[in-house]
Amino acid sequence: MSVPAAARAERIAARARFALLPYRDYVAALDTPAARGIAQWVFVALAFVAAWFVYVPVHELLHAFGCLAAGGSVTRLEIAPQYGGAMLARVFPFVASGSSYAGQLTGFDTHGSDTVYLVTVLAPYLLTVVFGVPMLQRVARPMRDAPLRPWVFGASLPLAYAPFISLFGDYYEAGSILVTRGVLLIDSSAAPARWRSDDLVALAAKLAGNGATAADWSIVALSFVAGAILALLTYHCGAAFAQWFKPGRKGPASISEKPE
Repeated sequence: MSVPAAARAERIAARARFALLPYRDYVAALDTPAARGIAQWVFVALAFVAAWFVYVPVHELLHAFGCLAAGGSVTRLEIAPQYGGAMLARVFPFVASGSSYAGQLTGFDTHGSDTVYLVTVLAPYLLTVVFGVPMLQRVARPMRDAPLRPWVFGASLPLAYAPFISLFGDYYEAGSILVTRGVLLIDSSAAPARWRSDDLVALAAKLAGNGATAADWSIVALSFVAGAILALLTYHCGAAFAQWFKPGRKGPASISEKPE
């Protein structure tokens, strides 16, 4: 193989490794004792369900807190009762119990700032970066408390893969913010709200019913691709953060590791 061909092949392989990291981390976790035996999988499933029911309301609250921290205002956050909506409504004045989704920020004002809007949409995925991916990658390494491994594995899944779960929701919305900013540079009279939504399926149905053009579908497709790239980059931010907890670095995480 010639040098240019070898370099090209290496670039392709590097891009494939980059794109497949979420899959490779999952496979690495599956190769551990956490995924061996029926009992272990029961623990994984229980941890997943418990983490999901905690994650959903925290995720929704982080949308609101992200908006407020970035300079926006929040008037209504709907959270379904099964995710603690009634209890949270007694704590936070902007929370309302009940939603057609698990939760949805329906009343907020970015004061015309797309930066505030983007922070509002992506704030909950700090959980992916700080907890989800590091926990998932931790499962693949030796642990002092080995019986905890299946619980850590199960709890990590909704957090680590939240960006991909939200490709048709938050991450489409984030991608649409970026893409429609570009549209405005080309056509200052465009209405970005036409293509922005936290529910891609509902948006597609609405556009189809309103005589969508090829330009509409192109913008939607580009927004989805942009959102998918953002989701992958979010995961990689978590992987970069997880490097601080690998063996060889000073800190509490390295102390708790030993060969099993």
